[in-house]
Amino acid sequence: MLDALTRSALARPLLTVLAALLLIAGGLHAAMNLPIDAFPDVSAPQVKIIVKLPGMTPEEMEARVTTPIEIEMLGLPKQTMLRSTSKYGLSDITIDFEDGTDIYWARNQVSERLNGIMGDLPPGLTGGLAPITTPLGEMFMFTVEGDLPLVERRALLDWVIRPALRTVRGVADVNVLGGEAAAYEVVPDAARMAATGVTLDELRSTLERFNRNDGAGRINEGDETLLVRVQGRLTSLDDIGRLVVHATPSAQIRVADVADVRLGALTRMGGVTHNGRGETVQGLVLGLRGADAQQVVAGVRARLEEVKASLPAGVTVEPFYDRGELVASAVGTVSKALIEAVVLVLVLLFLFLGNLRAAIAVAVILPLAALWTFLLMRQAGLSANLMSLGGLSIAIGLLVDAAVVVVENVVAHLHDRSAEGRPRHEVVLEAVREVAVPTTAGIVIIALVFVPLLSLQGLEGKLFGPVALTIVFALAGSLLLSLTVIPLLARLLLRADSHADPWLPRTLSRLYTPLLQKALAAPRVVGGIAGALGVVAVVLYIGLGKTFMPTMDEGSLIVQLEKLPSIGLDASLDIDTRFQRALKDVVPEAQQIVARAGSDEIGLDPMGLNQTDTFVSLPPGVDKPAITERIRTLLKEFPGVAYAFTQPIEMRVSEMILGVRGDLAIRIFGPDLDVLNRKAEEIAEVLRSTPGAEDVFFVRNAGVQYLRVLPDTDALARAGLDIDALAAALRAQIEGERVGLIQQQERRIPLIVRSTGRAGATDELAQLPVALPGGGRIALGQLARFERVDGPVQINRQLGSRNMVVIANVGGRDLVGFVEDARARVAQKVELPQGYRLTWGGEFENQQRAAQRLALVVPIALVLIFLILFSTFNSLRQATLVMANVPFAMIGGVFALALSGEYLSVPASVGFIALLGIAVLNGVVLVSYFNQLHAAGLPLHEVVVQGAQRRLRPVLLTASMAALGLVPLLFATGPGSEIQRPLAIVVIGGLVSCTALTLVLLPILYKRFSQSSISA
Repeated sequence: MLDALTRSALARPLLTVLAALLLIAGGLHAAMNLPIDAFPDVSAPQVKIIVKLPGMTPEEMEARVTTPIEIEMLGLPKQTMLRSTSKYGLSDITIDFEDGTDIYWARNQVSERLNGIMGDLPPGLTGGLAPITTPLGEMFMFTVEGDLPLVERRALLDWVIRPALRTVRGVADVNVLGGEAAAYEVVPDAARMAATGVTLDELRSTLERFNRNDGAGRINEGDETLLVRVQGRLTSLDDIGRLVVHATPSAQIRVADVADVRLGALTRMGGVTHNGRGETVQGLVLGLRGADAQQVVAGVRARLEEVKASLPAGVTVEPFYDRGELVASAVGTVSKALIEAVVLVLVLLFLFLGNLRAAIAVAVILPLAALWTFLLMRQAGLSANLMSLGGLSIAIGLLVDAAVVVVENVVAHLHDRSAEGRPRHEVVLEAVREVAVPTTAGIVIIALVFVPLLSLQGLEGKLFGPVALTIVFALAGSLLLSLTVIPLLARLLLRADSHADPWLPRTLSRLYTPLLQKALAAPRVVGGIAGALGVVAVVLYIGLGKTFMPTMDEGSLIVQLEKLPSIGLDASLDIDTRFQRALKDVVPEAQQIVARAGSDEIGLDPMGLNQTDTFVSLPPGVDKPAITERIRTLLKEFPGVAYAFTQPIEMRVSEMILGVRGDLAIRIFGPDLDVLNRKAEEIAEVLRSTPGAEDVFFVRNAGVQYLRVLPDTDALARAGLDIDALAAALRAQIEGERVGLIQQQERRIPLIVRSTGRAGATDELAQLPVALPGGGRIALGQLARFERVDGPVQINRQLGSRNMVVIANVGGRDLVGFVEDARARVAQKVELPQGYRLTWGGEFENQQRAAQRLALVVPIALVLIFLILFSTFNSLRQATLVMANVPFAMIGGVFALALSGEYLSVPASVGFIALLGIAVLNGVVLVSYFNQLHAAGLPLHEVVVQGAQRRLRPVLLTASMAALGLVPLLFATGPGSEIQRPLAIVVIGGLVSCTALTLVLLPILYKRFSQSSISA
């Protein structure tokens, strides 16, 4: 089949050229239309349910809302995780599904079950399914600045900017944070209502009944038709005040007679502060699942330019987080490294081949294989991101291997005198036929070593799956092109004139020959040196620190603050503002500082009023670790404030996987919140004393001040009231009751009844008049007593069990070593009651899962490679000889990691996997040629000497191109370079040891063991 492929390409040159042109056109079209993002989509199919019930405490939300919904959602097909958070007035339930599940099918399953339970939930519940976005969907953030009051800026964001941005292709929703949402408030006056005999129910009913437009049909008037419209909707404060609540023959009692009507605001769940200047209003653009981040951000920016004309004078929209900048920077980092790698490989080709025409014939494979890869990436639904383009960078040095072998053999055949007088295409075909099978076997082996990456699960699978696919696509393309287009180019470009070896191979050969002779004369010394290096490598490997993934520098920094749970919103925002002012003095490099306390409008990130995420925008190239230390020092001036550091995408990835943020997350399960709080505090203290712990904290789940109202059932019965009436009176007093909407063009403003305004103290609340069914009033204090108690901030549940999480970041040591140390300390110092248990998660869990998976699949890949080698050589002994190259490659990789100070991470493990293929390929090149010379009848000593000398150039060329292709990643800076660097370090270090030992030790081993080879 391989012979027929090459024969067809040479026999039909026009068809081959046409196919190449079609590949170029299709590849360019695919490259220009590939989605571009910083990362692959690492999120699992996820559906969120967010429901709100103002005034409900966390325990009541859990009992009456969260638990019934959770029970209904248990057993959903393909469900993998069910988590929930119950907070004041809000329930946030997250359901994860198996990878590959259609998100619309998943939402439909959840929606069906949610509709089935809604009738059993408390009245007044609002919300439902969250927008179709992902935890990484936060693509663009901005504030609305100007001299307008907060309520007007919020109105601009709600009714002008947000609707415009929601029309941008790829935008799922625009979340609104901070400011004050306007509301029309009707505040009854107890004295005036008592004097007129108007009850709260009458007032509420009037506002509900006299606020509606309706249609009544149409009538004919002559030749015209008139549409009949009943227009009774309220539009202003005056309209509300003029409504008649109660009419008698002598007088009409209007709303304004018994209540104050004013423009107020809804109860605030959070606030935003900016650059230490006080409060502002923030918008957050959420991208649809699968949307092209760069296109979404470009569309948002363009739409904001259009919206500017409709904003009042002096009002501006100021972006402070732009995913497009991170995408451009990350993709630019790897693209620059890719271009540099191509240039280095081309230079190396010319130096080794010494023939410009041959170098051109080989070099053509690079752009064609890249275009082939883009075409398959488009078909496979991959995006151009840090990882997929990084895979192409890894493959650059490997893509030319097959083409080099083909072109070298064609050059050799053209220079052979036996080729004189023969048709050119026959000479080329014969040359390609000789190397087609071993070349194909070599490419298949290299591709095969990357297959284990496709078996990785979770986050690591989503990150490195695109790397493996891209490499396999590129290698497949290079093999196909090496057997079709490259032979045709060789036929057209190469000449049959004499050609001496270029200077570089001659020089290397002159240096290598005496070294080889000395090695063959002292095999025990060479073996002893190799064995000693192997022992040292094993010792170094055992001492290597292990971690999951290097942290990618996203540019922006997030400082998470947590104050006392009982703090109010105004006090929390005051601390945030003071921190920002101090931060600007300590970190003058900060371009913008925006802090969000409390929950957002939609409820996607249900933080408490005591929790703040502070976004610090930093310019490129700053020393972020030094800045972090400066901020840590500053935070010591804010007693009682816990803190942690993270980055926007890093934070959301952690939350997506575990529902929490941090390198290590210790989750404590159990039924009693007080016990969970105590054990969380004990574990946090142990972690703080563990070397390497940074930013240890847990959400303080106690300390919120509750005013517990204890009804006197006897007094309620005597007054003819029940608990529902008492609760309704309290809700109206504190939270207020929505009784309708005031529509002003596109704007819809809530209409709220609040009894006497917001209560400010317990004694004021005790004097609240409660209407009696038969008329009259009674003070609330006569119907109930009040207690101040501590209560929970929130209640977290996972798979139906309550839990709390202690979070820690790790610095100055490896993650796995820290966790092993922490496990021993916690087991020794923290005793868990019966019914309570711990789980250890976070980045550590990802690392353990990846290590276990690789430990299973890499040996399987090695066995498959061994079988291919056995089928190639038909000898167990020679297959084992080639496989002996693998530990030689590992030696250099381990030494390189140890010298560079890098940890053994998943990217470093991928580097070791890449080494397997290159090491085996080098062994195949040498052993195959040794066998050819041996079959020709040469003495064994001459076989290894001549074979090693003649194969010096291809072995060095293969290793050098693979290594030089990764050198740009080794020295790259910018977002994403941190992830690629460990991989480059391992491969380059491993290639040094592998190549050296292959060229020196493998001839010795072949000479020693080949005569006793076991044939099948």
